[in-house]
Amino acid sequence: MKKSMLLLAVIATAAFCFPNDSKAQKTEKLFNGKDLSNWNFVVDKNAIPADQVYTVRDGVIHIQGTLGYMYTKEKYDNYTLHVEWRWPGEATNSGIFLLIEEAKNPFPNGIECQLHAGDAGDFVLLGGSNLVEFPIRQGVERPAFPVVRKTNPTSEKPAGEWNHANIFVKDGVIVVYINGVYQNTGTNSVKNGHIGLQSEGKEIQFRNVTITKQ
Repeated sequence: MKKSMLLLAVIATAAFCFPNDSKAQKTEKLFNGKDLSNWNFVVDKNAIPADQVYTVRDGVIHIQGTLGYMYTKEKYDNYTLHVEWRWPGEATNSGIFLLIEEAKNPFPNGIECQLHAGDAGDFVLLGGSNLVEFPIRQGVERPAFPVVRKTNPTSEKPAGEWNHANIFVKDGVIVVYINGVYQNTGTNSVKNGHIGLQSEGKEIQFRNVTITKQ
């Protein structure tokens, strides 16, 4: 299974690195380094104002940990997503949301690339979303948060150091690398959606959030 998943990852990555058309690829900043004008916000039960949870200082997004998420105003389909994150204190919990069909409170309908400490690269199926890699077995109750585990041992850096995720999405297939190490592949029937950054646990910081459309 691991060999076949790795082969699929190589094929998917090659499709992004060597596109069939001659269009020049252009990288766009989803976070402009100054403000969060390209994003919408969710806070669990609207407990506190969003601007107390999601802020920008010194070119970095600071998310304080109250359950919720921020998500792009635009939907995207085929792309390479680059995200850098670090834990300024304790390494706890967060995630990168992909192919969000509908923004809901406190979890959207979409796929989470897990950033929970030790589990970065797992997929979590949120809001009734599905991946081929998580088959639904007859007579077995579906978990509230189904998980497709990452392939390799953790490739995360210690708290205080910057990590980077490179995520390739093409025709609903999601391939994830954490700090340059292949971790997971997921196959979704959904082809496009919003991109999100989660608030959960304690403070997390993000920077250099970019997308290269394919």
